[in-house]
Amino acid sequence: MSELVINNHKEVSHINPEVYGHFSEHLGRCIYEGIYVGENSDIENINGMRCDVVEALKELKVPLLRWPGGCFADEYHWKDGIGPKENRKKMVNTHWGGVVEDNSFGTHEFFELCRQLGCKTYINGNVGSGTVQEMSEWVEYMTFEGVSPMADLRKKNGHEEPWTIDYFGVGNENWGCGGNMRPSYYADLYRRFQTYVRVYNPDKPIKKVCGGANVDDFHWTKTVLDVTHDHTLPQFHGFMDGLSLHYYVHPEGWEIKGSATEFDEEVWYKTLSKALYMDELVTRHGHIMDEYDPDKKIGMIVDEWGTWYTCEPGTNPGFLYQQNTIRDALVAGITLNVFNKHSDRVKMANLAQMVNVLQAVLLTEGEKMIKTPTYHVMHQYRYHQDGELLDSSLTNVENITAGEWSVPKVTESVSVDKDGIITVTLNNLSVDDKETLNVTFADGDYEVVESTVVTGEIHEHNTFENPEVVTEDNFTDYECKGNKATINLAPSSVTMLRFKAK
Repeated sequence: MSELVINNHKEVSHINPEVYGHFSEHLGRCIYEGIYVGENSDIENINGMRCDVVEALKELKVPLLRWPGGCFADEYHWKDGIGPKENRKKMVNTHWGGVVEDNSFGTHEFFELCRQLGCKTYINGNVGSGTVQEMSEWVEYMTFEGVSPMADLRKKNGHEEPWTIDYFGVGNENWGCGGNMRPSYYADLYRRFQTYVRVYNPDKPIKKVCGGANVDDFHWTKTVLDVTHDHTLPQFHGFMDGLSLHYYVHPEGWEIKGSATEFDEEVWYKTLSKALYMDELVTRHGHIMDEYDPDKKIGMIVDEWGTWYTCEPGTNPGFLYQQNTIRDALVAGITLNVFNKHSDRVKMANLAQMVNVLQAVLLTEGEKMIKTPTYHVMHQYRYHQDGELLDSSLTNVENITAGEWSVPKVTESVSVDKDGIITVTLNNLSVDDKETLNVTFADGDYEVVESTVVTGEIHEHNTFENPEVVTEDNFTDYECKGNKATINLAPSSVTMLRFKAK
């Protein structure tokens, strides 16, 4: 029997809403068909954006969206995606499937999508194949209010007022698809390129994100910070607001990856063990960042995370389309609990990707749309956004071992919102066994005001024929008395409870 102690008087750190961010790349059917169908589509849309998809995403309270990539970002030239659609340059998407990119979704369309979602914007600039001038002019096009060549061009293209860029990524994966650079070389480029990401409106600062490491490349993190932080001059203050980290869970390794729906119990635990590895990555990269930034002014930006399996049979392998099971629900719950626990350093994270690609929250097929198990977990966890992490500790937690893989039976995180309501999110990683969890608050009498669970047999998933096999259901298997609660967690489940003081 596990024990969870919650110190409801000790707030540890703030959980940025951006920790629950999303990622949309020009990849497969993420944007085209998934989000954007064009104004003339028979599918109901507003300014080309699918109404069903937008409404579903709004239910998640999507706080931020990253675009246009990914690997695509470092071959994207923004001027190809503005102006009349019939005049926009067509190109081959060399990274993803070799299909024709017609650039009908560009800068104006991205900001329109973010307007409909009511979310912040995260633009990724092109360092790999672009120029300083190109990046500088794009920022000017998007944010400059006065008279200038780029502001005039924006107005000519139909948008009088400037937009707001909340975050700007200077390149993407420049250790790989973004140019195969060495860390010292990229760090010098970062110093140069970020100089020209001008903030034209002091009331709307642009937070700059430096390209960080791939998984456990701690050498990259240390070298980049070494080169970018070899000065203390005041004029350099604020030149880096975030450093990125990318990590995907590949159950069978990078080359084989493994099926999204066909796996045994050992692979289940192997996958969840690899999801738990995120905690070590955040901790070790965080320790390096602490050497240069002890006050934690630079956020760790985990702007690509999720599961990556072998694509579904019969689909374009370059489209990265995969199903989404209860296993993915647990990966999401585990990972989000890790981010919450490290919210003093992790200031943004973007699930990869939003629709039809990798660990998507939504899948579409023509006019049909379904919500995945991961969607339902993100819906449960939305209450953590903008909350304060509370001090909490788990004890007496059993470890489950399968082959060489070992995982704790339960993981958790706890936050409190502005109204004093405490959200507890719990994962039972066991395939077969329930787990009784005794919860103790430091003091006070509490009652549950809302509780839900996402659970099922480990292979269960939603299809277009059966879209509600896995749903977010009401949860009632608990008992509260005074400052204590007893919660019975179903096997392979993600459970959310909200407590309010009586």
